[in-house]
Amino acid sequence: MNNEASPVNNSIVTALKNNQVIAYPTEAVFGLGCDPDSEQAVMALLALKQRPIEKGLILIADSYEQLKPYIDDSVLTQTQRERMFESWPGPVTWVIPARASTPKWLTGQFSSLAVRVTDHKLVKALCLAYGKPLVSTSANLSGFPPCRTVEEVDSQFQNSIPVLNGAVGGRQNPSEIRDALTGELYRQG
Repeated sequence: MNNEASPVNNSIVTALKNNQVIAYPTEAVFGLGCDPDSEQAVMALLALKQRPIEKGLILIADSYEQLKPYIDDSVLTQTQRERMFESWPGPVTWVIPARASTPKWLTGQFSSLAVRVTDHKLVKALCLAYGKPLVSTSANLSGFPPCRTVEEVDSQFQNSIPVLNGAVGGRQNPSEIRDALTGELYRQG
């Protein structure tokens, strides 16, 4: 165990524990996130984003273990798991059948859930500090481009949400999205 201080400000973890929506840097753009187990927080995020619940959401995590409570790992073959693990940590999101217990506020109209193990150091530290994955959707209001800086987040959201201060990774495009069972590409990264 090293004695380095966590790069995550405790106020961000406290905000998550208090069902608040936060913004944080990801591989390409800032994301909006919250506690995936809090219906109150997810509904606040959807309202802020003006995103319909039917679309479902992405969970971003430090490790595959953090995602297992939400997905049905038992339906994946070893080959399918290996294909996922070859792309992680990194900017590839995989759509996996959800557990029956996974809330509809995460899956929307689907029986699956989109998940990603990030390689962004700050997000990894945040998920570790919070002890679970976070909801992840691009930080932008409907009709506006995704935010790439803290200043853009503060401007678009009028300083109304806590922001994890940091830089986005060097990617230009949002994460690639693929089906874990078929490998089908849903969104080019």
